[in-house]
Amino acid sequence: MCCSSCGATVLVAKFSPQHTSVQWSLEAMETCSEFGALTAAGADRALISGCASLRESIDAAVASGQLAIEPP
Repeated sequence: MCCSSCGATVLVAKFSPQHTSVQWSLEAMETCSEFGALTAAGADRALISGCASLRESIDAAVASGQLAIEPP
């Protein structure tokens, strides 16, 4: 899945409307503008909970049928 805001590419699995698994690579974290802003401000990458722009991209992909909800 590619973020429509910054182009960061992550692995995504959607198990229910509430449960989404996102796997970030180091490259994706370095590409993400939100991660960049938070780490520049001193945040530890391991403690950053996510990215609002990526969440919007995932929600849009589900709504358009590009990403299916598949229970485990």
